[in-house]
Amino acid sequence: MMLIVELLHDMLFAAIPAVGFGLVFNVPAKALKYCALGGALGHGSRFLMMHFGVLIEWASLGGATLVGMIGVYWSQRLLAHPKVFTVAAIIPMVPGVYAFKAMIALVEINSLGYSDALWTMLINNAISALFIIAALAIGLAMPGLLFYRRRPVV
Repeated sequence: MMLIVELLHDMLFAAIPAVGFGLVFNVPAKALKYCALGGALGHGSRFLMMHFGVLIEWASLGGATLVGMIGVYWSQRLLAHPKVFTVAAIIPMVPGVYAFKAMIALVEINSLGYSDALWTMLINNAISALFIIAALAIGLAMPGLLFYRRRPVV
């Protein structure tokens, strides 16, 4: 029961920035609810995968792929471009904490001098942030790679 409450909490707080970025990107008002739903589903699926032991990079890839697939489906049903639904929905999964920790370590190395602990913190967080961003980009591109090909995959 606690997992369901945490999942709903996570999905609610992922839908809010998805709508906010939808407004920033001038998404039509009718599509904002789809941005919110896509953000909630993507972040919620990532939360569930991470709860069951999947690394955040792979969970981000799965969540982004889900958002991309749902966005393609909605775009065909509602006659809009998939990016209308997917870009704002993917923003809540951007790894801001990892990038922030990496930048803090870089600033501390600059001001305090080199130390192994700071260098390790910088490298670990920067690599995690880069892999999560790459997973989000690949996940968003996945429907285009699978559905909109001119030639067959095999």
